[in-house]
Amino acid sequence: MAQHISKPVAELVAAAKAEIEELDVDAVQSAVAAGGVQLVDIRDVRELRREGRIADAFHCPRGMLEFWIDPASPYAKPVFTQSVKYVFFCAGGMRSALAAKTAQDMGLAPVAHLIGGFSAWKAAGAPVQEDEKR
Repeated sequence: MAQHISKPVAELVAAAKAEIEELDVDAVQSAVAAGGVQLVDIRDVRELRREGRIADAFHCPRGMLEFWIDPASPYAKPVFTQSVKYVFFCAGGMRSALAAKTAQDMGLAPVAHLIGGFSAWKAAGAPVQEDEKR
């Protein structure tokens, strides 16, 4: 018997996007150039190795996000204590919308996510670093 999903992921993503700031590639590049921004790459390490990465983006696997943000967690990361805008991205923009919403709900602010994710970044010809393990 098939399990009934009461709230499909598309609805979760749409709801998250309605409550967070969304930035396109040009806006993210401008924000990074102006300073005061920390990019947060939530892709899996295999995606980084396969596709490359954005310079100076902090890698935070999606499964560790809440634990690394929470300063009371034994896994807390100092990167999430900075006074900066956090811009989350994944491969296509769905996981990062959910991550930005979660971070915002936890009190991290300000936060946003990159529309279209790393795929949009690459398609726009923005700089990409190849993973050293490739």
